[in-house]
Amino acid sequence: MLRIVVTLALILATVNATNVQQCKNKPFPLDVNIKDCEEPPCVVYKGTIAVMEVHFLGNNNNIKSITATTTAKVLGMNLPYALPDEVSDVCRNLLYGAICPIDKDEDVTYQFNFYVEPSFPEITADVTVTLNDAQNEPITCFVVSCKIRKGATAAQMDGYLLDWTNPL
Repeated sequence: MLRIVVTLALILATVNATNVQQCKNKPFPLDVNIKDCEEPPCVVYKGTIAVMEVHFLGNNNNIKSITATTTAKVLGMNLPYALPDEVSDVCRNLLYGAICPIDKDEDVTYQFNFYVEPSFPEITADVTVTLNDAQNEPITCFVVSCKIRKGATAAQMDGYLLDWTNPL
């Protein structure tokens, strides 16, 4: 029964997948679902949490640690953005009962909750998200264009805050 539920959830996630770009010479995720965005640029609001699900396959056996990293390309420069441990630790944020270690070709989904700082400038940036193993080898990587906009309305804030703890 659990297998059927997980399969249906993955099918539904694929139907609503966001169009993202592949990183050069790095494995591409099976799909990425960014809340309220099917076609980039994805609009994200300062002071809210952008919710993403990254559906990918393990690239080796016995992967015990996976770390998410992000960079934003702004005015031609790649600027790294340090994620808090509770976000960058992929193993703590796997969905559908998955746990680390994961194995080669194991199908897993990571929920990535990215806080859009109120201090971010209102620009459009290409954001690269990479998931790396303990040896800093990429497991998967994608690029998505994001438009950072002024704070959301109260109704949008309620929706984002409620969704922060729930999968898409």
